[in-house]
Amino acid sequence: QVQLVESGGGLMQAGGSLRLSCAASERTFRSYYMGWFRQAPGKEREFVARISWSGGSTDYADSVKGRFTISRDNAKNTVYLQMNSLKPEDTAVYYCAAASIGSGGSSWHAYQYRGQGTQVTVSS
Repeated sequence: QVQLVESGGGLMQAGGSLRLSCAASERTFRSYYMGWFRQAPGKEREFVARISWSGGSTDYADSVKGRFTISRDNAKNTVYLQMNSLKPEDTAVYYCAAASIGSGGSSWHAYQYRGQGTQVTVSS
């Protein structure tokens, strides 16, 4: 059972930057596709970004493309989400997720392991 723990959330003004981290408990993390999702109050959870096991392939939601960067350090069992040019509409709980089967994709249900989330609040 892989455990995922997110950190790095907080309160930031619009235009600022935050970096989220997601630490995995198992070395098998290194063979998993990893994803970031977010859920704003009153809205459905949505896909943010995905990264392949090697880090060589990434995908982003259109809403964050060019502002957010997903990366991973397999030696540290950690995946990151660098968020720049933050907007108030980026306010949400951010979750990381791991796909031990398949390549994940943009569906929350394609990921077998999920973290508890970290709150990101962007003020205008």
